[in-house]
Amino acid sequence: MNELSSNPPPSPTQTAHDQHGQYPQATTVDDFRHNLAAVHARIEAACQRVGRDPATVRLLPVSKTKGEDAIRAAYAAGCRFLGENKVQEAYGKWQAMQDLTDLKWSVIGHLQTNKAKVVARFAAEFQALDSLRVAEALDKRLQAEGRSLDVFVQVNTSGEPSKFGLSPEDVPAFVQALPGFSALRVRGLMTLALFSSEAERVRQCFILLRSLRDRLRQEAPAGLSFDELSMGMSGDYEIAIEEGATVVRVGQAIFGARALPDSHYWPGVAGTDDTTQG
Repeated sequence: MNELSSNPPPSPTQTAHDQHGQYPQATTVDDFRHNLAAVHARIEAACQRVGRDPATVRLLPVSKTKGEDAIRAAYAAGCRFLGENKVQEAYGKWQAMQDLTDLKWSVIGHLQTNKAKVVARFAAEFQALDSLRVAEALDKRLQAEGRSLDVFVQVNTSGEPSKFGLSPEDVPAFVQALPGFSALRVRGLMTLALFSSEAERVRQCFILLRSLRDRLRQEAPAGLSFDELSMGMSGDYEIAIEEGATVVRVGQAIFGARALPDSHYWPGVAGTDDTTQG
């Protein structure tokens, strides 16, 4: 069943944000296999609560800040698609692991136009499209490379000024311009929910994105697909799945806690706020 059941979850699902920064480091292939199995089990349980098929949810492990050894161990455990926030960090990893020919990279962090040429060179997916300037720069570079790119439109559903993304009310007009960029394959929407232990406040962010997606399916220009909803990270991906997520971005629950605060990897975000991806 691809769509959500009309029946609500039998009991409220809580966030796991209290575990942020406490996940043990995964270093061996067995560590990664164990963590991946645990996350997949929770994905399946969340799907079961709302009558969804687990096959409709893609797990995107987020490897930001993790070194080559950890990524190779994750690859050996079965990871074939990894998410990264910083373009230069992702590009360096891609270059270092050219031997892993079936390993794909998703850029899930904010992009400046001067980095578009790098993304166009190696990324299989870009999940943070939130300006026409970036769309134009990516399209131009992709055409020069003879490539196309799957993209998600990023929406700021929490209304926090520290987060990137379009305001929900600006999205319909934004997507009207996207057919003009032929190298961009629009797949859906992405958001980062409020980082809060109050599960219902987090859930409202996901409900807002799903509602917006449903509206866009009726109003968006022909040729654009809004089938995908990328929402949910290590602390809240189960709630996201209950509300329709088709992609969940999970970093710490798979790779382990990061050594530095999120503000180091995502300038402008408070160090205690897990508003980076995963």
